[in-house]
Amino acid sequence: MADRDGDSRQRFLPKHNLSLFFLCLSLSLSVSLGGCSEDKRTETKSQRDESAASHPQPAYGDTLVEGSIGDATNLIPMLASDSASHNISGLIINGLVKYDKDVKLVGDLAESWEVSQGGLQITFKLRRGVTWHDGHPFTARDVLFGFQTITNPNTPTAYAEDFRQVKKAEALDDYTFQVVYEKPFAPALTSWGNLVVLPKHLLEGKDIAKSELGRKPVGTGPYRFREWISRDRVILEANPNYFEGRPYIDRYVTRVIPDLATMFLELKAGGLDLMGLTPIQYKRQTGDRFFQQSYHKYRYLANAYTYLGYNLLDPKFKDKRVRQALSYAIDKEEIIKVVLLGLGVAATGPYKPGLWFYNPDVKKYPFNPAKALALLKEAGWEDRNGDGILDKDQEPFEFTVMTNEGNPVRQRTAVVIQERLKKIGIRMKIRVIEWSAFINEFIDKKDFEATILGWTTGFEPDQYDIWHSSKTGKKELNFISFKNSEVDELLEKGRRTFDQEERKAIYSRLQEILAEEQPYTFLYVPEALPIVHSRVYGIEPSPLGISYNLHRWYVPQGLQRYDRTELAP
Repeated sequence: MADRDGDSRQRFLPKHNLSLFFLCLSLSLSVSLGGCSEDKRTETKSQRDESAASHPQPAYGDTLVEGSIGDATNLIPMLASDSASHNISGLIINGLVKYDKDVKLVGDLAESWEVSQGGLQITFKLRRGVTWHDGHPFTARDVLFGFQTITNPNTPTAYAEDFRQVKKAEALDDYTFQVVYEKPFAPALTSWGNLVVLPKHLLEGKDIAKSELGRKPVGTGPYRFREWISRDRVILEANPNYFEGRPYIDRYVTRVIPDLATMFLELKAGGLDLMGLTPIQYKRQTGDRFFQQSYHKYRYLANAYTYLGYNLLDPKFKDKRVRQALSYAIDKEEIIKVVLLGLGVAATGPYKPGLWFYNPDVKKYPFNPAKALALLKEAGWEDRNGDGILDKDQEPFEFTVMTNEGNPVRQRTAVVIQERLKKIGIRMKIRVIEWSAFINEFIDKKDFEATILGWTTGFEPDQYDIWHSSKTGKKELNFISFKNSEVDELLEKGRRTFDQEERKAIYSRLQEILAEEQPYTFLYVPEALPIVHSRVYGIEPSPLGISYNLHRWYVPQGLQRYDRTELAP
């Protein structure tokens, strides 16, 4: 599963829905297996958490306000491929399974499950007494309806492939849902997140793509939808009947603020309670007494990476020697030092370092302009007319890289790349576009030459939707049109193999090919830098990050800023 990443920061909304864990080309970063720790400069203040005697009691009430640089697009998870949408819908809509704080798979709407027939059959036992936000009972028929919807060829979703592996799906009774797979499918169990749980009583017989639930969702989750003002805010309110217990915090508001500098001013003025910081904000603008007393900062290597992706339908980028040359011409360490201020590591492929399937031994592309020029010359690019720009067949080597508005880290990355390419005779222009238009009008329609974007990655190595040649259509996630027959075979084999060592070998080889082919220049894995107002308690950093238990966050009675009749500014 995948979402689009337009942001270089951790938005740290709850990741209990699995759709956020498996590859997300998204507006924000996902959680990290590398763990999460509170910034050292705020640990003294956090001694309040060290003893139960000094720990304030949980209380209901208050509003939390988060900043987002981009607006959501659709709050039905199977119809959205951006994390701005998934972060919000993840509070509203549950899946059958989720990860706990130790990254172990546990039940969500499913109380338990049994895997049988050599992994081909999964029987889910569902929770009883769960209701949709409108009071209608949740049953196995809702899961079956969602499965039938996501596998319907008329449903405009990028996530159907995993569910098309199912040979048969049945609601055996109101609280038993069973699936049988045609072939072994390693990601089978983890795929049953919130993508396929839909309210049948509201959607049956309707065109899901035109449903009002895209803007006014009805779920079973800890928060229920209240209001969506386009390009301004989305307001959620606590679900008093949530099966895991009513959330302590009454309202959760996501404010759309396209500029991070403006967002930071809002944070400082008290208009926001949480956001993801840029490296400059983290290192240079939040070290004074005000921030030490008023906020808690967290820092951890994100499960994500940023890349320069090439449209492989463009003749300039079809030759892998050109793509390799561009990778040699870009100084990743310079980007990490100058743009990230050291808060990140170089990326070598599509996985974060340290995960069991990460291959550290792939081909590397250290900064080497001479090597870049040699490869470009082999590919036919030379400065024949002495104007300082490489040319081929009387065409200069120039292209435009697109990235999203509101992300200064990504924009500064583009400027650094632009200067490095200029020095070897390549003219790169930069175009910055508002997030929704960027995705809908350019990326989804393949109307771009190159782009700087990011993927949010997770704990399952299957990347079929990103790299398989069958996923190159419009609105598909292989939007760069990468095609490689061996990669196709590896992706298919990897999802049919259960043995971890065998899978590791498969995905190690996948990384070797991608390193050789360079369909992306894999730039960096950033550190996630969330900041949360210090009045918020219940945050328990874990290998999953900080937001897995957001419905258990609370503000002690004496620290609450809004009563139950007020909304955040």
